[in-house]
Amino acid sequence: MVQEQLAPTKYDPIDRQEALMLYRDIVLGRTFEDMCAQMYYRGKMFGFVHLYNGQEAVSTGFIKQLRPDDYVTSTYRDHVHALSKGVPPRAVMAELFGKATGCSKGRGGSMHLFSAEHNLLGGFAFIGEGIPIALGAAFAAKYRGTDQVSVCFFGDGTTNNGQFFECLNMAVLWKLPILFVVENNLWSIGMQHHRASSVTDIYRKADAFDMPGYLVDGMDTLECRQAAIKAIKRARAGEGPTLLECSTYRFRGHSLADPDELRDPKEKEFWRKQDPIPKLTKFIQEQGLASAAELKLIEQEIRAEVEDAVQFGEDSPEPPVDELYRFQFAEDE
Repeated sequence: MVQEQLAPTKYDPIDRQEALMLYRDIVLGRTFEDMCAQMYYRGKMFGFVHLYNGQEAVSTGFIKQLRPDDYVTSTYRDHVHALSKGVPPRAVMAELFGKATGCSKGRGGSMHLFSAEHNLLGGFAFIGEGIPIALGAAFAAKYRGTDQVSVCFFGDGTTNNGQFFECLNMAVLWKLPILFVVENNLWSIGMQHHRASSVTDIYRKADAFDMPGYLVDGMDTLECRQAAIKAIKRARAGEGPTLLECSTYRFRGHSLADPDELRDPKEKEFWRKQDPIPKLTKFIQEQGLASAAELKLIEQEIRAEVEDAVQFGEDSPEPPVDELYRFQFAEDE
C-alpha cells in the first residue's frame, strides 16, 4: 500500500465558530498544564506528573472532531486529552489533587484519568495499555452496529511493543472503526526515537497490515484536524482503521521530576519555534475569523476557568478513609 503525507495547505473549510472552538481548546490545554507545573512545585500534586506542553495540536485537532459518544484512550500524559474530550477542568484538577470530586474520585491521579460520562476510557501508566482497550471499544461499536469511533493515543516508544502490532492486525482483520494516533515527540523518556527503532517512519509500519498510514504535522492544529476528518470518515463508513504518525515535541521534560538535561538545547529551541498556538493564532487572524482582542478575551476567560479549577480542587474533600476499598468491584459503583 502506498503511504501518504498530507499536504499541509489543503484544509477543509473552517468557519469562525469552529476556529474559536479549536483556539479555546488548545489554549485551555496549555494554560491548564502550566498551572499544573505551578501546583506540583508548590506540593499540591504528588507522584509523577507528565505534562503535554507542545503537543496540544494533536489533542485538539483529533478529539474535537469526535462526537461525544466516541471513545478515547490515553497515556500517562493524559490531562489535555481529558479536557479536549469534555471532562471539566474542575474534575481533572481535583483528581490531580487526589480529591473525592476528581473524575476518578481521587483514586487515579495524574496518570489514570477516567470518565464514563465522556467515554474517556482512561489514561494508562504503562505504555501500550490503552491500545487493546480502544480496540475493544471499537469492536463493541461494530458488534452493536453503531457508527461510534475509537481513538487511542500513544507515543513513539510504544510502537515497538507487541500489543501495538497485535492490535493493528486485529483492527484490519475485523475492519474496526479505530484511529491509532502516534504522538511521536522523538523521545521515549531519555531514549531518542532513532536509536530505538529500526524503522523510524512509524506510519510505514501500517504497510505490514495493508492499513492506510499517514505522516501528520503534529505541531499544526489544522493539519491534525484534516487528518482526523479523513480517518474518522473512513471509520464511520465501515472502511476500517488508520495509523497516523503525528510529528510533535514536548516542551518540558519527560515528567516534572525530569531535569531535562539529555536533550540538546538547540533541538529544544528549534521545536519551540514550531509552537502550535502561535500558528493557529496567526491563521485565525489572517483569515479574518477573529481579532487579536477577541482572542485575548478568550485567554483571560480560560485563565479564570483554570484558577477556578484550582480553588475547587483545594476546597474539595479528601476521599473518606472508610471508603478505602470502595470501587474495587463493578458493583461498588
